[in-house]
Amino acid sequence: MSHRRISKKRVTMAGGAVVALAIAGVTLQNANASEEKPQFKLKTLSAPAAGTLASTLNGNLGESAAGWYYEAGTKALVMNVVDESAAETVRRAGGKARVVQNSTAELKSARQTLADRATVPGTSWAVDPVTNKVVVTADRTVTGDAWDKLSGVVETLGGKAELKKSAGEFKTFVSGGDPILGGNARCSLGFNVVKDGAPHFLTAGHCTESIQTWSDAQGARIGTTVASTFPVSDFGLVAYDDAATDAPSEVNLYDGSSQPITQAGEAVVGQQVVRSGSTTEVSDGQVTGLDATVNYGNGDIVNGLIQTTVCAEPGDSGGSLFAGDTALGLTSGGSGDCTSGGETFFQPVTTALAAVGAEIGAGSGAGEGAGAGDAAGDQAGDGAGDAAGDQAGDQAGDAVGDQAGDDAGDQAGDEAGNANGNGNGYGHRSGSRSH
Repeated sequence: MSHRRISKKRVTMAGGAVVALAIAGVTLQNANASEEKPQFKLKTLSAPAAGTLASTLNGNLGESAAGWYYEAGTKALVMNVVDESAAETVRRAGGKARVVQNSTAELKSARQTLADRATVPGTSWAVDPVTNKVVVTADRTVTGDAWDKLSGVVETLGGKAELKKSAGEFKTFVSGGDPILGGNARCSLGFNVVKDGAPHFLTAGHCTESIQTWSDAQGARIGTTVASTFPVSDFGLVAYDDAATDAPSEVNLYDGSSQPITQAGEAVVGQQVVRSGSTTEVSDGQVTGLDATVNYGNGDIVNGLIQTTVCAEPGDSGGSLFAGDTALGLTSGGSGDCTSGGETFFQPVTTALAAVGAEIGAGSGAGEGAGAGDAAGDQAGDGAGDAAGDQAGDQAGDAVGDQAGDDAGDQAGDEAGNANGNGNGYGHRSGSRSH
């Protein structure tokens, strides 16, 4: 047997090579670690707080932002962007980032093309941030040449739009229910509001368009139309004939209870919402689109609507759309019913309030406590820095990353809630049959 001798020099060199590889390995690991993207904490947010954060990010990102929505399952803001640099900005702020193909400007241009070339009765369109496209929906009346025209325009938009078919028919929900009656029309009360210190209520504009006087379900006169807008928008304002009418800021839940309404807010795509109406009472669903355009036919085209999966039927028109204590919209119209489902569109309540110069959840008719609660709510929102109203000072403060302070937000929010609680519980209610 022969033994191979390895010189000490070679052993030393081999050992040195092992050490060199080990050092190189450490160096390589460190290099890879330095190249990894930093990890950012995803914030848990309410829908209003997500909206506040999105608004701030939109301002910071400019043209790089491409829409956003609320992910209810994870309670997170999902922000669409067109480049990785913007995505990192979103992650740093605590949101989820999605790099998408279509920019906001491109989707806006697609909407304009549809408005210019595809004005077909029985259609709607809205930007869907989940698919990053303009979703065009045609109801069952769109057939033949109208369908060919619509589908042809959508096809020219390529990946910026998609076409869907609805089994129902887009219509306003005017007749067939109570509690507010005018002539042969029956609609639903939306929200009690205050204008110039006097009690009023909001309902759908297609209800108030041709009706001046309103009665309750028992035929007793309750109010007079003082403002009405339809089409383009869909809201009307009715003044209570008796200035001493108790008109609390709340919505009927049709189970013997009511939901206090302390503020108005903007709807958020992905948000869970509830509708109250006199025909189908209470239904819930999800917001699927904003700034929707709906063509009800006969030249009645309404813009800027909230699109949802909530069901509704005739007589629910004008009824309340809300989330918690926040008023969101007034029932406009849609397709389907509460048996087969369908789409329902709502007039944003913030637009209606601004147009008629009214306030929600404050002033006379709802009681002095409600007015105090509103003021306290505003203070709470300001103290939190980015709160969406007075509802979630704590979460909204986190949303925009400022340091408003948990204690200040909680204390002001409690004061708002306590003050609001003193002004509710009696009289004419939103979406109510008790007039």
